[in-house]
Amino acid sequence: MAKSTTETPLMQQHNAIKQRYPDAILLFRVGDFYETFGQDAIIASQVLGITLTKRNNGGSDLELAGFPHHSLETYLHKLVKAGYRVAVCDQLEDPKQVKGIVKRGVTELVTPGVATSDKLLEHNSNNFLAGLYIENTDSYGIAFLDISTGEFFIAEGDKEYADKLLQTMKPAEVIFQRPQQRFFKETFGTRFYTYCLDEWIFKAGYAEEILLKQFGTHSLKGFGVEGMSKGLVAAGAVLHYLRDTEHPNLQHITGLQRINRNEHMWMDQFTIRNLELVSLSQDQKSVLSILDNTVSPMGARLLRRWLLMPLVNTEKINERLDAVEWFITNGDDRKNLLQSIKQCGDVERLVSKVPLKKINPRELLHIAKGLQQVQVIKNWSQQVSNPLIKRFGESLNPCTVIEDKIIHTIAENPAVQIAKGGVIANGVNADLDELRNISANGKSYLNEIQARESEATGISSLKIGFNNVFGYYLEVTNVHKSKVPEGWTRKQTLANAERYITEELKVYEEKITGAEEKILSIEMQMFDSLLMELQDYLPALQLNGQVLAILDCLGCFAENAIQYTYRKPTLHNGSILDIKDARHPVIERNLPTGEAYVSNDIFLDSDSQQVIILTGPNMSGKSALLRQTAIITLMAHIGSFVPAASAKIPLTDKIFTRVGASDNISGGESTFMVEMNETASIINNLSDRSLILLDEIGRGTSTYDGISIAWSIVEFLHYSKHAPKTLFATHYHELNELENKFERIKNFHVTIKEVGNKIIFLRKLALGGSTHSFGIHVAKMAGMPNSLINRANEILETLEASRNTVETQSGSPKAGDLNSAVQKIDTSKMQLSIFDTHSEVFEDIRTTLTNIDINRLTPVEALMKLNEIKDKLK
Repeated sequence: MAKSTTETPLMQQHNAIKQRYPDAILLFRVGDFYETFGQDAIIASQVLGITLTKRNNGGSDLELAGFPHHSLETYLHKLVKAGYRVAVCDQLEDPKQVKGIVKRGVTELVTPGVATSDKLLEHNSNNFLAGLYIENTDSYGIAFLDISTGEFFIAEGDKEYADKLLQTMKPAEVIFQRPQQRFFKETFGTRFYTYCLDEWIFKAGYAEEILLKQFGTHSLKGFGVEGMSKGLVAAGAVLHYLRDTEHPNLQHITGLQRINRNEHMWMDQFTIRNLELVSLSQDQKSVLSILDNTVSPMGARLLRRWLLMPLVNTEKINERLDAVEWFITNGDDRKNLLQSIKQCGDVERLVSKVPLKKINPRELLHIAKGLQQVQVIKNWSQQVSNPLIKRFGESLNPCTVIEDKIIHTIAENPAVQIAKGGVIANGVNADLDELRNISANGKSYLNEIQARESEATGISSLKIGFNNVFGYYLEVTNVHKSKVPEGWTRKQTLANAERYITEELKVYEEKITGAEEKILSIEMQMFDSLLMELQDYLPALQLNGQVLAILDCLGCFAENAIQYTYRKPTLHNGSILDIKDARHPVIERNLPTGEAYVSNDIFLDSDSQQVIILTGPNMSGKSALLRQTAIITLMAHIGSFVPAASAKIPLTDKIFTRVGASDNISGGESTFMVEMNETASIINNLSDRSLILLDEIGRGTSTYDGISIAWSIVEFLHYSKHAPKTLFATHYHELNELENKFERIKNFHVTIKEVGNKIIFLRKLALGGSTHSFGIHVAKMAGMPNSLINRANEILETLEASRNTVETQSGSPKAGDLNSAVQKIDTSKMQLSIFDTHSEVFEDIRTTLTNIDINRLTPVEALMKLNEIKDKLK
């Protein structure tokens, strides 16, 4: 924006600051309002729904939109949610004490990844800022920081692992090198809010310097991140970005945690989506929404990470399972513990507000009361027999010194805002107590002086008054002026009285003048001092939050097990997967009232039953059976009990699913291309401990192509040296032949019962393959017209007869056989009437119209019949 020589000083100041933040909306504080100008004003008015006006600026009109300063939080979060970077520019001086233009500066730059306001954050999920260092096309360093909790993670890996982590952690914002903008979009798509930084920021030396300065250490070895140079570069870029966005107070970021690829079960983005582990929309019931009965926000956030990053260490998993079992056995202890954790509130986010100076007095008091509960939990844990729970309890730090100081310093029911006063308790500061007494009881104190002096002097008409010239005074009528003591100083003579001041009144005046301002100043000073003292306890408080989150999750697992009849799984290092009476945890919780879930047994191993070919009608429950097998395996690996009568679960390092299909229109990929990409990812990443679930592979292309691909995939998995355990659901009944050709492939089907011309889904797994898909039956159940269903049956009979003839003659179908069968279909019946194309409602209407004798129908009766037909259509 070019400067005009006639620009006002205010606009010159605005434009100079705006030039430093060209890609952000600048909220410019002017008096009691935040104003936006020019293009910023146009955007703000559209996003916030506020009035757009114009003002004269150097001879030209300039757009203007603003809102009251006390509404900042309300409007700020709307702008950030809409995807905008927002620079908050405040007045850095008191306008009352400044002549001319007030000094202003940006005090905070808010972006989606550095949000700290409660209105911008979801309490049950992290708000990560991700730093991505792209060393080359298949080598990445990645860091995740939640500024609202202080959690800081780093990792390294190839493109697939970086993509998996981005999907798992769901960062609100991703930063990376500016030259890599096009590559990032091509590799990871457009699903993330991104921001680019200069290349020089992504250097190992600079990263180490900025990290060491942040943590106040001589090396980074204590964090166990040695050798992770790429991850550290990404972490350094994240810290640089925070400082660049006016976030200097980061004392709550006290360390790094590494994410090791080999410590967690591998699930790609397709598996996470196909198993519906986390909700993609508010209406969708996910595995997380069913399992999450945590009582604290930090517990909810941790449970989400556990679910998406299951353990692959048998010892650690069994430690969790044993702790859950102990909680189930000791119900009163569990309930008391969870109640205490609930009273602690969101420890992690409360603590992070301390260095950011965004914590209010009530939240500070909440930290102290939470620490009292921490003491209760720590004392309780000493009597616990379970080693894991006991160990966590012992690691808690009640921080009794600062807890006691907060409790005794902060008033019992403080104001939400320090500026409103009444925050510091009585009896803490003598000066504060005296000022409060003067402020609250000033009139009675003056009356006390008046009565005392009147009695001492014998001046019965003595009065105390006040004026702006010489403050408080004693007024004596002329009748009594002879009684005035020598120590009084005369200040004013009136027609019938004289006014005096005393030393006591002068001292009192000095105290009462500006008492409210002095009270507020002392309270703010004491509050700030308390926050500074509390900063020494940040690492201990954060550790408390992490421990409470873990105990919350374990207690949640116990509650789930009791409430929904989950059983303790047995984790082992063998290859046998043996689940009795397995259930899908989400589906069983959403069944109609009174309907019981049909459970099933699943057995897979590497020696006798490595691959199950699963056939059965649509809607019979094949996909649910696949998903529940994976979900039960996953639940066992996070230390949860599982929805089954019993479960022997082999240690599993990778779960792959290929369930359902959808076009990737934006990426220019068809259903079949998406299907093949996802399947190729599975084939290329197999291991000895993989669990693979495939549903309807090959259906995106022609029948014979699909059968050929599905057949060859099953053969490949069977012959693979890894021998991965596989469930393969299909409508290609030709695949049933594989059982006769391969020793470790077995056929199963989901049972149904035919009653007349209808089918009943029994949803029970049974040996042997199905030979019929019952697709036409399902179409009828969906409400297809009878004429359409009858025609489909005729066509099916023709095709099956032709196929049987071909198979009898030549033994196996060929590519041209289907075409020849199609040629035999009689198309003379293909033209349908308007009634054939709709539902059975029209059959009723047809009958009604046929039975009407138009020659005898009166106009009123005709209208009534028409209304009757209209009601049937409704």
